[in-house]
This record gives sequence, C-alpha cells and structure tokens, in this order.
Amino acid sequence: MNDAAAARRIHIIQGEWKVVNDPNVVLSTILGSCVAACLRDPVTGVGGMNHFLLPGTAGAGTSGGDATRYGVHLMELLINGLLKQGARRDRLEAKIFGGAKTIASFSNVGEQNAAFAMQFLKDEGIPIVGSSTGGDHGRKLEFWPSSGRARQYPLTGAETQKTVALEQRPVRAPVKPVEDSIEFF
Repeated sequence: MNDAAAARRIHIIQGEWKVVNDPNVVLSTILGSCVAACLRDPVTGVGGMNHFLLPGTAGAGTSGGDATRYGVHLMELLINGLLKQGARRDRLEAKIFGGAKTIASFSNVGEQNAAFAMQFLKDEGIPIVGSSTGGDHGRKLEFWPSSGRARQYPLTGAETQKTVALEQRPVRAPVKPVEDSIEFF
C-alpha cells in the first residue's frame, strides 16, 4: 500500500500552519505566489508546514488576522510549534515551495516570498534540503513530515487563476463575540 493512500490528509490554507508527529499524516496546500515552508526534525519525526502570502513582517497597526499573511509571523509560529512538540532547533531541516509569478503584469511578490523564506532560514541556521520556487504556474504540494518526503503537482492555467483569486482575498481578523448582556446605570 502506498503512503498516499494510507495517509490522513490535513490541508493548510493561506495564513495557517500545522505541526504533527504522526507518520500517517500528509500535509497539503495549493500555492500560487504564496510560499510554504516545510520544516522537520528527522530524529523525532516532528514536522510541519506554513502557508504565507507576503514576505517579511506586518507594519505597525496590523491586526492579528492580517499578521497571518506575513512570512515572519508564520515562520516563527511554525518553528516554535515544532520546538513545543519535541523538535530540536539544531536538527531542523527545511524545504521551500511556491513563489510563482502568477500574474505577468504584477510585481513578482512570489519571488520576494521565496527569497524571504530562504534568507529567514539562513539567518536562523536551518538548512534548506530542497526547494522548488518560481515559475509562472501554481502548484499543489504534499509533505509527509515524518519522512520529509514532498511531492508537487503543477496546476493548469485555470487552476492557477483560481489560486490567485484566493490569494487576493482579504484575510479577516476573527470577529469578537457579541456580548448579549446589558448594563444599566
């Protein structure tokens, strides 16, 4: 039986990250100009993935929901999540995917995303053991954290445009629950 058929699939969308230590889990995502960093500790089998839209960090006044679009925020969450699950920083290894230039007339945010991820990992001392970035089409990505195996599938032009539309949607901060009590003075 191949591991794709036996695996439990967890899909990661823009602004999310996930850490697992289950050898029967495969993490997946769909990328256009976004980048996914796949990190793991090969000794413990703990690994994870994030999916970010913009390089760097959010500016002042950026709310919690908007911060999840930025690479630095999601990279820190992913690394800290791995460490909390028993990974050791000195054993972490990474694979980087995505960063396509999906709209020819726009600036190449995908290239900036990929460059950011690679520089961030270099600065953190985490080796990049594999990468597939750039191009002009999106990709579907699967990552098995326990083994470090990754597989990608190129998206067609129509699939890439659908991914671009999803990436351009605004990310909204969670809505605070409405308080239903009334206080009289």
